[in-house]
Amino acid sequence: MRMVDLIQKKRDGLELTKSEIDFIIEGYTQGAIPDYQVSAWAMSVFFQGMNPREIADLTMAMVKSGDEVDLSAIEGIKVDKHSTGGVGDTTTLVLGPLVAAAGVPVAKMSGRGLGHTGGTIDKLEAIDGFHTEITKEEFIKIVNEIKVAVVGQSGNLTPADKKLYGLRDVTATVNSIPLIASSIMSKKIASGADAIVLDVKTGDGAFMKTLEGSKELARTMVEIGKRVGRNTVAVISDMNQPLGFAVGNALEVKEAIDTLRGHGPEDLTELCLVLGAHMVVLAKKEDDFDMAYNRLKKILASGEAISKLKEFIQAQGGNPEVVDHPERLPQSKYQVEVKTASTGYVKSIKAEEIGHIAMMLGAGRKTKEDSIDLAVGVELKKKVGDPVQEGDVLAVLHANTEDEMEEWVTKTTHAYAIQQEQVSALPLIYDVIE
Repeated sequence: MRMVDLIQKKRDGLELTKSEIDFIIEGYTQGAIPDYQVSAWAMSVFFQGMNPREIADLTMAMVKSGDEVDLSAIEGIKVDKHSTGGVGDTTTLVLGPLVAAAGVPVAKMSGRGLGHTGGTIDKLEAIDGFHTEITKEEFIKIVNEIKVAVVGQSGNLTPADKKLYGLRDVTATVNSIPLIASSIMSKKIASGADAIVLDVKTGDGAFMKTLEGSKELARTMVEIGKRVGRNTVAVISDMNQPLGFAVGNALEVKEAIDTLRGHGPEDLTELCLVLGAHMVVLAKKEDDFDMAYNRLKKILASGEAISKLKEFIQAQGGNPEVVDHPERLPQSKYQVEVKTASTGYVKSIKAEEIGHIAMMLGAGRKTKEDSIDLAVGVELKKKVGDPVQEGDVLAVLHANTEDEMEEWVTKTTHAYAIQQEQVSALPLIYDVIE
């Protein structure tokens, strides 16, 4: 088998066999096939696409390229949740304790963030004493005892994906549905998930900007799950404005606490109830979505969810008192109000720009080597559809330096569009693909 022949075959729009896909991924992972040939193949896939069987075979080839996590010692059906990314995406911090309180084992492996805010690991480290570097034995023990644990990614999971993603990033082949879908699903499958709930974002602050593209990605990933024996559901949710009000690590932890107490932002609460209900059904803890949704609402109202959060924090070395005293989370030195000079209604908020501002304040990383300031970020006070009067506060910038503050205030003001006519609130969920 020669790589040049496989490049030509895909270039001409022909179907690759499983053995041919395995040859490419294995050869590239081991260094036998050079970057320039895989670049040519990736560009062929970009233009010619892949059929569902090819994409499933590509996914499993990347899974098999490295370690696979065995979670069989954890009782019950392990359901993983993955978001395709967004601004203010605090769902994991809420969903873990919420669905664990419903009896669903949440064995979550997460990474650090690269972009506008930290990843789940970074956010949890805003809690004093919380640590995610625990052994596999501790991890399994905690999940079996309290149903939820989060550990940092370790081992050699999907090395082919890491290598291929780095190559795609510099060869203009990132935006390929087969390559995106197989990248996401390979990591979830290698992490030991029995079933998967996908939160596919769409809009300005999302990786996929159009609803059509988001639906195609969602359908492709659900099809992969079906073909490789993982029940998968995809929820397509809005990211034309930040989710919730908080964008920043400690700010998002506080918002998660508020939400688990039952008085968080409406959009974040509703999305977590929807995603969580699908997780509960896939875990076979309820028979249908409505039953699961209503059960989670009762768990929020009863205080079970916030109690589970305290258990979770304590089990991983953190101080659970932060739940009752969120002021003990890292606090920024400065809180600068951004006010509007207009009267009317919020027409739109540039989610991506808000994320960029949060990153420049120090909430995220521009490179993997950057350190994160856990206290800083952007706290929104107005969302799309809200009425505003001249002088109203649109957002509060949390910062530890006043350097360039005038610029960030101006950029935040410009991220908001105000109009005179009343504006309808944005839809939160566009579709569910099962």
